[in-house]
Amino acid sequence: MPTPSELGSFGDVGVTFGEDCVASVEIRRPPNNHFDTALIASLAGAVEALDDDPRCRAIVLCAEGKHFCAGANLEGPGPRAARTADSPGDLYDEAVRLFQTRTPVVAAVQGAAIGGGLGLALMADFRVAAPEARFSANFARLGFHHGLGLSVTLPALVGQQRALEMLYTGVRLKGEEALRIGLCDRVTPLAELRATAHELAAEITASAPLAVRSIRETLRGDLAERVRAATRREQAEQERLRKTHDFAEGVRATAERRPPRFTGS
Repeated sequence: MPTPSELGSFGDVGVTFGEDCVASVEIRRPPNNHFDTALIASLAGAVEALDDDPRCRAIVLCAEGKHFCAGANLEGPGPRAARTADSPGDLYDEAVRLFQTRTPVVAAVQGAAIGGGLGLALMADFRVAAPEARFSANFARLGFHHGLGLSVTLPALVGQQRALEMLYTGVRLKGEEALRIGLCDRVTPLAELRATAHELAAEITASAPLAVRSIRETLRGDLAERVRAATRREQAEQERLRKTHDFAEGVRATAERRPPRFTGS
C-alpha cells in the first residue's frame, strides 16, 4: 500500500494521514492562502487520489497560516483579481472536479473564508469554524459577480433570503453567527480547531464506508452538474463585469482600504 508521499505531488497542497481513516488535505500558501486555477486543480487532484485510497474514509480540509482562504489576490499593480485565474472556465472546470469527488470532507475554517474562499469552504460536506473566523461573499463590494458555484451552494445552506443578503451586501459573519444560520456546523476555540474537525471526520469513518458513500451520492444527487451549469452563468457575468469602471474601482478601494465609490458604469 503506498505511503502518503507516494500519492504524488499536489503543488501547494499537502496530504497526510492520521488515525481513524482520516486524511488531512492542507492548503499551503500562508498566510492568506489565496486561490487560483492551479490551487483548485491541486486540491481536486489530492481529493481524487484519496477517493481511490483504501486508507481514507473522510478528509479534513484545512489551511496553513492565518486564514483558511482569503479569496483572490487583489494586491499589487492593476486589477490583480483579473489575473488570479488564468481562465475562469479553467478554474470552474477544476472546481467541478471537486464536487464530483466521493469522499466526505470536513473543512476547518480559521480566519477569513472570503469570496472564492467561501466558495471553497462550501464545497465541503461540513464546516468547523473558530469563533474568529470570518465568512463573506464580498463580490458585489468589488463590483463583481460571485463564482465557484455559490449560486447553488450558498442558498442550499442558509436559504434564499439570507444568501441574497450576503451576496448583495458582502456582510462578514463570524463563527457564532455562521453557526446560527447554518453556514457552519460547529464552532470551537482556534487551538482546538483541527482536532474538532478530525473528531467530526472520525465520527463519519466509524460508519460503514460503502453506506456513507452511497448516502452521500444520493443526497448530493446532481450537485456537480448543477454547479457546472451555475458556473457557466457566473463566468459569463464575471467576464462582463471585469470590463466595468466599478470593478476597477472596487479593486482599487480594497487595496487602498477605503469605501468604494461606485458609479454604475
